[in-house]
Amino acid sequence: MVQTPAWPPHSTPRLFVDEALSQGVELRIDGGQAHYLLHVMRLKEGAPVKLFDDRTGEYLATVSATGKRDLVVTVEAKLREREVAPDLWLCQALIKKDRLDWISEKSCELGISRFVPVLTQRCVADKLKEDRLRSQMIEAAEQCERTALPEIGELSKLDGLLRDWPSDRTLLFCDERGGIPIAQALAATPSSKAAILIGPEGGFSDEENAAIRAVPQATPVSLGPRILRADTAAIAAISIWMAVQGDWR
Repeated sequence: MVQTPAWPPHSTPRLFVDEALSQGVELRIDGGQAHYLLHVMRLKEGAPVKLFDDRTGEYLATVSATGKRDLVVTVEAKLREREVAPDLWLCQALIKKDRLDWISEKSCELGISRFVPVLTQRCVADKLKEDRLRSQMIEAAEQCERTALPEIGELSKLDGLLRDWPSDRTLLFCDERGGIPIAQALAATPSSKAAILIGPEGGFSDEENAAIRAVPQATPVSLGPRILRADTAAIAAISIWMAVQGDWR
């Protein structure tokens, strides 16, 4: 028996669109996304496209018209609801631009719900381009079939972040000076609302370390016997949390 080919094909391009989607909606796509669909993927009228909106879910659309620099797609059917992401924040001190880009991309792939950039005493940068981070996350979500994008919080000074810390959210402080092994800490204090705090390349100052430890919701944790770079520590900690308390179980 001849099998019916899968529809839409696995090779169907997938894009994020920043407007609410529903069956029957027509969208005009231009700019870089249009260039990708028209000149890289070489889509013609009738070709399928997957779209997600970070609001309602993922949809199947069909190219209904093409131009030189834009195209129109018609939403045909809903494929999936927007995912329910684990309630995990990554509070990341600013580090070098390329490494922060990498963290934003990989943390999105791993399933965090919120990315909070933090300014500390030893940060090598003091400014953040939020649109750059969002672009990295969108590309990661498109490729990894996420239907939700992490929220990006405002750049916060560490003292302000700690002062306003939510009383119902666990703060896992990844401390290179030592702490409870992270898997042990997660087993001892399971929490569905958590955050991971990662310092800059030079680590936290003595004053900052003491201030973090003074937060009632904070637990200093260790990521093992080796000192990890900030980007490695972030991804390692997220992975362990997802495996123990997140949606990898």
